[in-house]
Formats: sequence, C-alpha cells, structure tokens
Amino acid sequence: MGQAADDLAPRIYVACLAAYNSGVLHGAWIEVEEEDAVWAAIRAMLKASPEPMAEEFAIHDHEGFGGVEIAEYASIATVVEIAAFLRARGALGALVLAEVGGDLEAAGRALDEQYHGAFASLAECLQELTEETTVIPESLRLYIDYEAMARDARLNGELFTVETAHDKVHVFWRA
Repeated sequence: MGQAADDLAPRIYVACLAAYNSGVLHGAWIEVEEEDAVWAAIRAMLKASPEPMAEEFAIHDHEGFGGVEIAEYASIATVVEIAAFLRARGALGALVLAEVGGDLEAAGRALDEQYHGAFASLAECLQELTEETTVIPESLRLYIDYEAMARDARLNGELFTVETAHDKVHVFWRA
C-alpha cells in the first residue's frame, strides 16, 4: 500500500503525438526534477522524432509518484511541483495528496497542521484522546464504544485517515 519514500523517484513517459498519430511509438522516460531539465528532455525527444516538425506531446505513463495520478496533459510545472512535494514528503505525503484530491496546498496543510499521529486503529486514537481529555469513571470504562466513536467521527467528516499498514493508521483532523 503506497511506496516507501526511497521508491519515490518520479518519472514520466512523454510521447510524441505526431509519431503516435502516424502509428509509430516514439517517446522517452524523463526523470522529473527541475522544470528546465524536463523541458530540455521533451525538446530532445521531439527533435529525435521520426516525424518532421514534431511539436506536440502527451504524458502516456508515469511511475514513482506513490499512487498519485498524473494526467495525460498535465502541465510540466504541475508535474514538477508534485514530484518535489513527494520527494520532500515521502510515501505518507503521496497518500495524503491522493486523499485531498491532488491539492498540494491542502496536502501540505494536512501534514503540517492537521496531523494527529499514527495508531493501530482510529478507535485506538479516539480512546487515547478521550482518556487524555476526560475523566472516565471506572464503572463506565467498559461501556464506551470507541469503534462507534471512530465510525461517527469519520462519517461526520471530523477527520480523515490514511492507512500505511494493516495496523498503522495516520489520523488527520479536518480544518
């Protein structure tokens, strides 16, 4: 589920559309680091096209983005920005980015300001929070349904979770 931070080495496969439309596959895998370098690689791929005057391209594949989808006609600036975010934030950042619909600002805010921690389950998180903030009479402890509290908190939109292992749930409060 998700990639380890070390596995996040974003690359895109950029195809020449002139060649593609002529039934010829021509393109290149490009490491996504600096925007100028990506553009230089795209220009070099287009220049080497078997079709004269090749100018248009599309992103036909991608890897190393930790499950974050890259659209076929995404701007190169956006792809570079996503790759930089993933290199800085790792696999958890990729999962959060996917959870917030690809919104880099929202993902950064969630990681910086809304993160509550990692737990074996959401119910464990809510039990810990409840026991830290509320005095619970011993006679009532066994009657508290933390699973129901977890379900209600999720359904009410109070938080979201990202699971990185079968027993590791990262909890984020909604702003």
